[in-house]
Amino acid sequence: MLYADYNEKLAKLIVEYSVNVQPNDLVMIQAPINAENLVREVFGGILRAEGHILRMKLSIDGQDEMFYNLATDEQLKYVDNLELEHWKKANVLIAIRSDYNTRALTNVPAEKKVMVREARNEITKIYLERAANKELRWNLCPYPCNAYAQEANMGRLEYLEFVYKALNLHQDDPVEFWKRVEANQDEIVNILNKGKEFRIIGEDTNLTLAIENRKWKNCCGHENLPDGEVFTGPHEDGVNGNIRFTYPGIYEGQEVEDIRLIFKEGKVVDFDARKGKNLLEKMLTISNANTLGELAVGTNFGINKFTKNMLFDEKMGGTVHLALGSGYPETGSKNQSSIHWDILKDMKDSEAKILLDDEVIYQAGKWVIPK
Repeated sequence: MLYADYNEKLAKLIVEYSVNVQPNDLVMIQAPINAENLVREVFGGILRAEGHILRMKLSIDGQDEMFYNLATDEQLKYVDNLELEHWKKANVLIAIRSDYNTRALTNVPAEKKVMVREARNEITKIYLERAANKELRWNLCPYPCNAYAQEANMGRLEYLEFVYKALNLHQDDPVEFWKRVEANQDEIVNILNKGKEFRIIGEDTNLTLAIENRKWKNCCGHENLPDGEVFTGPHEDGVNGNIRFTYPGIYEGQEVEDIRLIFKEGKVVDFDARKGKNLLEKMLTISNANTLGELAVGTNFGINKFTKNMLFDEKMGGTVHLALGSGYPETGSKNQSSIHWDILKDMKDSEAKILLDDEVIYQAGKWVIPK
């Protein structure tokens, strides 16, 4: 099936539901040129909603690779003041993710990537704070491409079908579907918000996270598409124990496999990886990247395989993920960093479980919270 209505249905879901563009909203669009068909539908939807296009940033094939290869240190650190002002003014951000080559930055020295991240720290801070205060409504969504299909070990049409169903565009009314997800997950969030201690137990894992008075958030199609998770920011000094991640951590095309972290009073005090340990070590030297900014549980069982695309993978039903670096202020997280790096662990094994204040609430990938 070709799903010829993909762009039209997704654009409608984004503009009318996810970010709900209103008259006179100032909208920023970020996208690669290969997603032009979806961009066109989104652009038209914004205009029909009487919003204004404040900034449209389109990237071309090879742009990032060329930047890192040719830019001087001064250019790597440069941040456009006008872009900074746009981040302060915009009401809405629509970021479309697609790619030409997911491995284009694999051999770029980690020091250069860190330099760029650090230089854009103020933009990251503004974005997170304005999103937390609901001053900036945002949505991150995918555009299927050959590069993503290859990473997922699928043909392009097979991948398009996978994405279509992960987004639940095959539902009679996708908006109503995501509203039902919101209602169901509200019940889970209400229980989690009463907890003080969250404990993850699994293969080579026994990790305790303090969550008292931290707010859990319900992800149901507004900020991310596809969606399906609940998350919070653990206390910065309240994470203790060890965890082994099932899936590789992927940072700008580079993979770190079999990551093992040991935490004491919120900080990573020891680490290991079977592959990419050098990159992991460099990432942990970034300011506050050795502290967790996010704790989350994936709930979308329409996503049934790891695709090396965290926009999908972190939502996978039967998984948890933690993020090193910046937390989301709306959860109460105080951790600020120039990175937010999600790493995923499978929890579908029969022995895997989650405890809330010593009571089992999750077993073998499924919630067992009493009704």
